[in-house]
Amino acid sequence: MTILFHEIVYGPVQSRRLGSSLGVNLLPYDGKLCSFDCIYCECGFNKDFRSRTKLPDRENVRAAMEDKLQQLQEMGVTLDVITFAGNGEPTMHPEIEGIIDDTNLLRNQYFPHTKISVLSNGLHLNRKEVFDALRKVDNPILKLDSAFDETARLIDRPNTPTYSVARQVALYKLFQGNFILQSMFLRGRFEEKIVDNTTEEEVSAWLAVVSELRPREVMIYTIARETPAKELQKAPIEVLQKIADKVEELGIPTIVAG
Repeated sequence: MTILFHEIVYGPVQSRRLGSSLGVNLLPYDGKLCSFDCIYCECGFNKDFRSRTKLPDRENVRAAMEDKLQQLQEMGVTLDVITFAGNGEPTMHPEIEGIIDDTNLLRNQYFPHTKISVLSNGLHLNRKEVFDALRKVDNPILKLDSAFDETARLIDRPNTPTYSVARQVALYKLFQGNFILQSMFLRGRFEEKIVDNTTEEEVSAWLAVVSELRPREVMIYTIARETPAKELQKAPIEVLQKIADKVEELGIPTIVAG
């Protein structure tokens, strides 16, 4: 079942990796907007969920967030994190930096111990306002699903011909290790091609990139919900744990979500 978020602010929900999470959707409520078209995306393929509405503006986001944070504070709710995710890639919003500024102010007022996270494919970090925005949050969580361009293009399907893992690595290095790397591991088939980034070759190359980047934390996960590509399979938890053990050997804390 495809999941789309029909509100600017939703939840809190219990995240496998982040705990009690208040979600923020900066994208259209009636469709999907993303610069990736991942074969495992719970929001479905881009072509199937084209939007007819505009993005919410900065003021609407701020008002919706303040209203929700006031409610949660009055209810005595425990909130671990405010997470920008939603129906696609949040950094595509043209006012992302100002929205992050507003979120920091509201968080400090209502839930000063709550972290702010942004789940991003990292494709837009070449834009100064995107990089600056992600430097202002507690948890910039950046995607890297393979060390090989061919595999990354098969799994993530970026919408630009200039995509390369080397380019992403160069952008991620700008954080000087102060970011979280998230990677999806899965198996199966898509459009008659074998999908498997859990092989020894894939994992070894990915580990080399992790060692080069030295993120402060790595999040390893696999499929949790129905995927738009129907021939995909979860990576077994024991496989994820073996990968995590190798990351831990590098001295990097790792979270596994099976």
